[in-house]
Amino acid sequence: MPNNNSGEEFLKRGFYTIMAAQFFSSLADNALLVVAIALLIDLHAPAYLTPMLKFVFVLFYVILAPFVGAFADSMAKGRVMFISNAIKITGCGLLFLASHQYLALAAYAFVGLGAAAYSPAKYGILTELLPPEKLVIANGWIEGLTVASIILGTVLGGVLITPSVSATFLAFDFPFIDTGVDTAPEASILLIAVFYGIAATFNLYIPNTGVDHRILNKNPIFLIHEFRHCFQLLWTDKLGQISLAVTTLFWGAGATLQFIVLKWAEVALGYPLNKAAQLQGIVAVGIAIGAVMAARLVSLRQSVRVIPLGIAMGIVVMAMIIVQNLWIAIILLMLIGGLAGFFVVPMNALLQHRGHILMGAGHSIAVQNFNENLSILVMLTIYALLVSFEVHVYSVIIIFGLFVAVTMTLIRRWHLLNQSKEDSLHLIGAHKKL
Repeated sequence: MPNNNSGEEFLKRGFYTIMAAQFFSSLADNALLVVAIALLIDLHAPAYLTPMLKFVFVLFYVILAPFVGAFADSMAKGRVMFISNAIKITGCGLLFLASHQYLALAAYAFVGLGAAAYSPAKYGILTELLPPEKLVIANGWIEGLTVASIILGTVLGGVLITPSVSATFLAFDFPFIDTGVDTAPEASILLIAVFYGIAATFNLYIPNTGVDHRILNKNPIFLIHEFRHCFQLLWTDKLGQISLAVTTLFWGAGATLQFIVLKWAEVALGYPLNKAAQLQGIVAVGIAIGAVMAARLVSLRQSVRVIPLGIAMGIVVMAMIIVQNLWIAIILLMLIGGLAGFFVVPMNALLQHRGHILMGAGHSIAVQNFNENLSILVMLTIYALLVSFEVHVYSVIIIFGLFVAVTMTLIRRWHLLNQSKEDSLHLIGAHKKL
């Protein structure tokens, strides 16, 4: 670690490089989802396969959860992130070559493999680089920038598949070279791979924090046992269990809401995919605003006070069924995003802090990813089943909103019960060995 004279400059340089790498990688992730949906449409895939894109993307988060944490803790985080983006670029190549709907799903799953390896390093490096009191602020900026990339990524994906824009790309040819690019999704995938390449370049310049990294134990039985132990530690920790429950619900609900918004925009506003994708960006604008506000207003010790906002978000979501006007829709979607961003950032910071104290950054983020993405798998499977049974999107919205509101209410009561037995807030900053 650098000396005190250069320490502040080291933190700034490292943090800005991390933010840049995260921005371009996340930008590509979100643009690719929209383009992959367009590719499935071109391949005449049934409607229920659309949410399955997200399902296969997060599948490796769950399957590899016992291993990616150890992988992230085994070497410098920047190197882990570089390898992960290289895997994503390979996945783009496979998606470009996909000629069948199931091959497209398999290729998109390979991109998810890179994302699963990337995530523990992306968040884990914050706990190596920054002191605990800076984590909420850092998370606010990281989440805000991530959401900005979601906004621009979804808009970029929608723009790329717009006929007038795609025609421009397809009209461009290299002299005497057949590029093999014949459709809008193919041209879009190649451009998105470039953004992954930019992110990988930034990864090479992320400074080494000086933290000693354990040699990766290659015995899978040991890694599974270690993961199970870390899983139990977080779920039995009085603050870890609450923050983990909240973030688990949030990411499962957020992934499902992406597809609900697309379908709702089609039914309520008559929007095609390219315009509906831009409405997803409105939710992301709200999340960005909420995340920045939380970073400025909520300390780590106050983080659990934001739980009621999750209840409010579930209630507000149900108001979508009465909206037919675009401007009212924009306000409502921004409000939903704002509530989500304000309550998830402090809870995410609290979870990172407790995980770092209990077991190390990479392992704790891997446990977090396992729970959050298992939630995504379950909720997207339920949503896909509702779509396959042709349940109206308004009914889906009511079910979704009630589920979020009721579950957040139960989590709040869980926390109050913990507090009635013992003040769990004293755990902030407390140390416990693995």
